[in-house]
Amino acid sequence: MTAVDDVKGRRAIALDVSAATDVTDHMVIVSGSSGRHVCAIVDGVLETVKRCGVAPLGVEGREPGDWVLIDLADVLVHVMREESRAFYDLEGLWGVVEPPVGNVALAEGS
Repeated sequence: MTAVDDVKGRRAIALDVSAATDVTDHMVIVSGSSGRHVCAIVDGVLETVKRCGVAPLGVEGREPGDWVLIDLADVLVHVMREESRAFYDLEGLWGVVEPPVGNVALAEGS
């Protein structure tokens, strides 16, 4: 999650949802402190996947910067403002899935 680390993404987690859906295998959820911060995280992820030769299938929600979804086929990346993350509670929604495959606290206290 170096792309997220570089721009101080907050509370990044990776969930294995392969047993619960055919849409994707994993979801990454990370928070940004503002719309601008969310867009910076998205830019970092997009730059990183491009360097790795991966072309996103789509990027949705970039303009408002409240919740941006990056579709990488086997991985869906949700970059959300903290308020949106609390409201939509994706972790709770996918709580029926096995525990997260990763739980990385990034830039604690920033």
